[in-house]
Amino acid sequence: MTIEPKIPVGILGATGSVGQKFIELLSNHPWFEITELAASERSINKKYKDAVNWILSSPLPQQIGNLEVKKCEPELNCRIVFSGLDSSIAGEIEEEFANNGYTVISNSKNHRMDKDVPLLVPEINADHLELIKTQPYKGGMIVTNPNCSTIGMVLALKPLLDNFGIEEVNVVTLQALSGAGYPGVASMDITDNVVPFISGEEEKLETEPKKIFGKFNLNKIENLNLKISAQCNRVPVLDGHLECIQVKLKNKTKINEIKNAWLTFLGEPQKLRLPSAPLKPLYYFDEDRYPQPRIHRNIENGMAVSIGRLREDPLFDYKFVILSHNTNRGAAGGSILCAELIKAKGYI
Repeated sequence: MTIEPKIPVGILGATGSVGQKFIELLSNHPWFEITELAASERSINKKYKDAVNWILSSPLPQQIGNLEVKKCEPELNCRIVFSGLDSSIAGEIEEEFANNGYTVISNSKNHRMDKDVPLLVPEINADHLELIKTQPYKGGMIVTNPNCSTIGMVLALKPLLDNFGIEEVNVVTLQALSGAGYPGVASMDITDNVVPFISGEEEKLETEPKKIFGKFNLNKIENLNLKISAQCNRVPVLDGHLECIQVKLKNKTKINEIKNAWLTFLGEPQKLRLPSAPLKPLYYFDEDRYPQPRIHRNIENGMAVSIGRLREDPLFDYKFVILSHNTNRGAAGGSILCAELIKAKGYI
């Protein structure tokens, strides 16, 4: 049997917290091999181990540590680049790479709402990859990963939308510190405290799901007409976003039917058996005190969403709590799953 060679990939913003998570998750990937690392001016021409402040609990792989950090310019020896760049610089750099034939998988916000760019959650809207064919980039493409808090919510809502229809959503998030990057929130701001504001986060939660749930029709996305209200809070938890969600359904149903919709939900990544895909995207827990970040965030390598506390709601129809790992499923892991889907579907 012929073993297919691994696809060379690069990481933009490699020294940042998301860049480090990309390295951790890609270091032994069966399809992809890290060949290039790129970062800001202060890191270029250094060995990665000398340029990075490695903050993850897993050790930095030796072969990655010895790679030279290069400029974020489209002269990298790879076919795919994963972008963990800050949004202040990501937009133009990602376009430059796409225009030079690279497949760009971005974790930045800049291109998420572009009409010709998929905002991809592989279990939900794999058909949106057809947008790639309408992009103007010269041999390349841009595909974006949604906001980390959006991903967990839409995965939990998708089975309800398909089976019962959804009219309105209210969500209150309790978001982990790692979602702010490194060095992140100052210790004097978050110790013994909760910060009831995360810049731009509520807008993303209220708008991104409408595109993700949108219908692909005539080479464009028709956004779903859905009312969403969001309030976002930063809490002193390292990893794992907890979200309290209320939903008003179009069609009445029973609690057991909702649970069954969650537990039987599968998407394209599961059918294709993609390397990073969880066997089950959604887990439901009947215990009143679950889900909890410390206990449940690493289920299925942090790629599954945990759900609990489903009950009737006097204002909406039902309310429940979800938990998702914001740097695995919500950032680097979600982006890698997007790349796996793109390869499996033959777009690269």
